[in-house]
Amino acid sequence: MLNRDQLTDAHGLLDAAPGQTGTANRRTALKAALGVGYAASVLPTLAQTAIKTSADGLTEGEVSIDVKGFKMPAYRAAPKGKTGLPVVLVLSEIFGVHEYIADTARRFAHAGYMAIAPELFVRQGDAQSYGEMAKLIAEVISKVPDAQVMGDLDACVAWAAANGGDANRLGVTGFCWGGRQTWLFDAHNAKVKAAVAWYGRLVGTQNELTPKNPIDVVNQLHGPVLGLYGGADTGIPLDTVDKMKAALAASGNAAAKASQFVVYPDAPHAFHADYRPSFRKEPAEDGWKRALAWFKQHGVA
Repeated sequence: MLNRDQLTDAHGLLDAAPGQTGTANRRTALKAALGVGYAASVLPTLAQTAIKTSADGLTEGEVSIDVKGFKMPAYRAAPKGKTGLPVVLVLSEIFGVHEYIADTARRFAHAGYMAIAPELFVRQGDAQSYGEMAKLIAEVISKVPDAQVMGDLDACVAWAAANGGDANRLGVTGFCWGGRQTWLFDAHNAKVKAAVAWYGRLVGTQNELTPKNPIDVVNQLHGPVLGLYGGADTGIPLDTVDKMKAALAASGNAAAKASQFVVYPDAPHAFHADYRPSFRKEPAEDGWKRALAWFKQHGVA
């Protein structure tokens, strides 16, 4: 039986609509077009994607990143023909690197970044093969160790440095499951200059695979974090945001003290996800502008 923390952490399952399984042909076509998988559980809403970002002027597609002999797939987008680029890691929801995540990476690339969106739970299973979120969480997501994620993201940074990116100008951003990992990676890797966490869980139970939560690592943050959260998010209570604010304020860590939250009062969980009914245009656009400004303010751009 999954506990509430696991459900909440796994992309707002408590507020999400039931998933459906798309056809194999459609998955194959999308995979070919993207170079990465598209989660079966969100295939039916693909046509509703609000934002479609062109790849014109970009080098984009799937790359393979070596992680101690394991070849991890990732989606990369960057301005064509340019090097020395600031790097931003884009951490996905539980559905993996589907079109919405790839599109977000292209948005960053058009803003001048090398954006890398890695498949962080591909060892545990294929998210695109699941039509039921509860099953996906139980069989794949709940088995992903935080330590594995940190190592995979370290490998992304090394790959970026060897392929035209400036690893000394490193930012990280993520959504829900990826939002929680954003906080953790900021505390893990000293190269992180700034981070933007979109509605990632802040507190919760601990176990062998997830030994710490964001609230436990405030004293280890390397770059200030901008937290973008929804006031109507039923999976992440506002009192947990308040607890995190208090922990950041009480910390002697400069990055913690410089971190900030923006809470959009009427926004639900996943308000940036433009392929879902939870999408809210105004907070999504405002959050995006704030994210770009945050990275620029703190030396990533």
